[in-house]
This record gives sequence, structure tokens and C-alpha cells, in this order.
Amino acid sequence: MLKLFSMIIMVLYKRVAVGGTFDKFHYGHRKLIGTAFEIGENVEIGVTSSVFANKNHKVDSCANRMANLNEFLKSKHDNYHISRLDDPYGPTIHEEDYDAIVVSEETEPTTIKINEIRVSKGMKPLDIVVISFVLADDGIPISSTRIRKGEINRKGHLL
Repeated sequence: MLKLFSMIIMVLYKRVAVGGTFDKFHYGHRKLIGTAFEIGENVEIGVTSSVFANKNHKVDSCANRMANLNEFLKSKHDNYHISRLDDPYGPTIHEEDYDAIVVSEETEPTTIKINEIRVSKGMKPLDIVVISFVLADDGIPISSTRIRKGEINRKGHLL
């Protein structure tokens, strides 16, 4: 008897970048990072520095957010590196060996600028993978701001 198996071929990039503040680590963050691991052999995770992040709102320290992220990932993956971001572009505009970047709808415009800078430096543009927002129970995107305000929990359930 002949058995046929179907295979889904997924694009696998050598090095993928993903970045964010990752404050009040929630299901939206999980989706963002999970996508990076699905498509990337090696994942570079940039965490917004305390100074850079606190320009918009008060967040936990960068060291705390990086430690929380590492705690979440260390039992699941070994193909990642976490670094601090002091600007919106991080190492993607300095290091040529990135292949793709995973972003949310909210941060997609920044990746356009990253690619403009890369091209102006003679580097290849990154493939941009945009994920949709993860919605809370009320149909509004889960966000760290909403969690801080006590509207929802990290899973998007209304409080």
C-alpha cells in the first residue's frame, strides 16, 4: 500500500529580528515572538531600553523585561539572543546578515524606514512579516497599556 504525505513548506530564514518593549508580557507578545521562531533559524530579540521606552509611558526596567522574556523562552528555545534597543532600528541597520523582521501592524512603518536605511547603505532589504493584533475579549487589541490600566489581563480577558 502506498501512503502519501502532504508537507507544508514554510520559508525559513537564517536570521530574524523582532523587537518591542515587552512590558506586561502578554498574548500579543507571544504571537509576535512565536512567529519569529516559526520562520527563523536564529532569532534576535531587541528589548526597548528603559530610557527609550519611558519616553511614551512608564514601564518596568529593561533588565526586568529582558529577564522575564528569557525566563519565558529558555525552556522552549535555544536559538535566540536578547539585546537592548536604544533606538527604533537596533542592529538591523548595522548588521547585514538579517533576512527578515517580524512586526505588528502598529510598528510596520518603522520597518519601511529600516529598509530604506539598509538600501542606502548597500544592504539587502529585509523581508517584512506583519502579524495582526491579538484581540481581547471585547474585540480591542491586547496592549500593555490596557493591562496597566486594569482593563484586561495578559490573556485579554476583561477585568
